[in-house]
Amino acid sequence: MTTLALARSWRPKTFPELLGQDHVVKALTHALDQGRLHHAWLFTGTRGVGKTTIARILAKALNCIGPDGQGKMTSQPCGKCAACLEIDAGRYVDYIEMDGASNRGVDEMAQLLEKASYAPSNGRYKVYMIDEVHMLSNHAFNAMLKTLEEPPEHVKFILATTDPQKIPVTILSRCLQFNLKQMPVPLIVEHLQTVLAAEKVESEIGALRVLAKAAQGSMRDALSLTDQAIAYAAGTVTQESVRNMLGTLDDAYLIQVLDALANKDGAALVAVAHEMGERSMSFSLALQDLASLIQKIASAQVVPESVLDDWPEAAEIRRLANVFSKEEAQLFYQIAITSRPDLSLAPDEQTGFSMALLRMLAFRPGSAGSGPSQSAGSVTTAAAPTANTSKSASAAPAAAKPAAANPTSAKPAVSTTPASAPKVVTSAATPASPASASSSDRPDWHSLMRALPVRGLVQQLAHQTELQEWVDSAQGVKATVITSLPQLASVDSVGRLGEALSVHYGKKVQIEIVEGAVEKTVAKIDAQVQQEKRQNAEERIAADPFVQQLEREFGAKVVSGSVRPA
Repeated sequence: MTTLALARSWRPKTFPELLGQDHVVKALTHALDQGRLHHAWLFTGTRGVGKTTIARILAKALNCIGPDGQGKMTSQPCGKCAACLEIDAGRYVDYIEMDGASNRGVDEMAQLLEKASYAPSNGRYKVYMIDEVHMLSNHAFNAMLKTLEEPPEHVKFILATTDPQKIPVTILSRCLQFNLKQMPVPLIVEHLQTVLAAEKVESEIGALRVLAKAAQGSMRDALSLTDQAIAYAAGTVTQESVRNMLGTLDDAYLIQVLDALANKDGAALVAVAHEMGERSMSFSLALQDLASLIQKIASAQVVPESVLDDWPEAAEIRRLANVFSKEEAQLFYQIAITSRPDLSLAPDEQTGFSMALLRMLAFRPGSAGSGPSQSAGSVTTAAAPTANTSKSASAAPAAAKPAAANPTSAKPAVSTTPASAPKVVTSAATPASPASASSSDRPDWHSLMRALPVRGLVQQLAHQTELQEWVDSAQGVKATVITSLPQLASVDSVGRLGEALSVHYGKKVQIEIVEGAVEKTVAKIDAQVQQEKRQNAEERIAADPFVQQLEREFGAKVVSGSVRPA
């Protein structure tokens, strides 16, 4: 003989047994105790949170007659009388459950309403429960409007839906509405412990936590997954067996991913993705779990006490909260959640997941790839042929020789300076092609930045700088530039700007960018010119005779900021 599924055998039969919906239970029990009953209720919420269960309990409360057959309407149905037993068994003649999907037409609704006019056969009330009521057609909704507003005294309507937005407001206004909440993970875990203890099935708390997360707020889904886990494990429900069954990711993989990001180790990121692919793990769930873990890390950075000691990953969360900056945590979280929809567009999910991790590495603040971490007082050299670039002009030729002999050596290098030294980014770029002209005079920096064929972040960097010093020698040009936005001066941006200048002058141009206040940049000049044009346009509009006539005769006004220069 087969046993009932856990979701059916553990369905609540009274209001006290109902979990996670205290606000609904409180309202209904008070109404039943006081005898102040509405004629129609609407329960909304996601699947598996108790909409149909509440409807059945409410139907029993309305029709319960007690074990002795003399009871009255109560908020605590006995569960022993004929009405309670038959409603639980699904055969009570005065409790009619129907789904809106298969009875959505106006003809079915007309038949239902015609029967509603007759008195109940056995019970105190005739209760109609329409599940997924949003599936009804517009004609069906219109047909039930009048009856739903003023039904016979012996008729009660209970409507349930997962999508209340599709229900006409004329229906909503005739019902008492209750929004059922999703089940929190701790509550699901606690209930699963009770269920498995009663079923005499051994389990690990970690396994129940994985099942609760996978249920996504649905108690019915949690019980159904638990049924599946019991069959899969064939014994103790362990965390490893549940993860293998669901294809979910072990937290150890997520920690490896974050450690690789902290070390800027691209090879380790790709290796983790490859290992996950070999184990046929769900990369969509992996990004979901990664985003959840990063959210906990971000919370720990702002509110350290938000990390609970009973979390298995509590120690790792606290450690990683000190490894990453708040900006990095926010960036990683954003990339994780926005990369999930892109998995369906990738050649395969593993490729999409790998690209998401590499995107986190590439866009990490202050990073241009997979180099080692930089300290607060570091100096970054882009496209430099040697490990350290000297500030003296005599070191420039020595640095250029290895670059010409071995092109692959022109990679970012890192050197450190005392903490008191300013943060600078230096680029020594070899000319990509000769130019016909060179200049030993100090250039017009703003005109030069406008003329350079650069785009994107490099153009933004160029437009946010001001020339401080220009030294032209036989070995090349050394330009010292000030910017108030050092975050734009990444290794790649400075290197490409140096390459563009080298092409322009036909000689090597070394750029040293220093953080500082800037009074005059291309961006500021453009903004000032644009502001002057806007003011002139507004003055011309204000002086226009036709506009003045409109203001006098109709009280019209020119909206500030709406005028744009042609």
